[in-house]
Amino acid sequence: MAKELVPLNDNVIVKPIEAESTTASGIIIPDTASKEKPRRGEVLAVGPGKIVDGKRQEIGVKKGDVVIFSQYAPTEIKIDGVEYYVIGSDSLLAIEVA
Repeated sequence: MAKELVPLNDNVIVKPIEAESTTASGIIIPDTASKEKPRRGEVLAVGPGKIVDGKRQEIGVKKGDVVIFSQYAPTEIKIDGVEYYVIGSDSLLAIEVA
């Protein structure tokens, strides 16, 4: 990330992960062949959380986590030709665990 993005409140900055799929015969079909946007990404930055009842509520993800998110959740931004997503923490559905 050339410019630093600092998310506000309960927002998270995510770099989308382009999934490649392989057919049964071993042919790799890149994600660009599909019109569907990726729903996975790596967390690059996490906001401080929103304030609930006067207290800051922490977000359950950290930098480096791979997350699954709702398809229509991200706000897409491009910086220096690289695409990033800004996603509210309520739209994060899961963390991938190896």
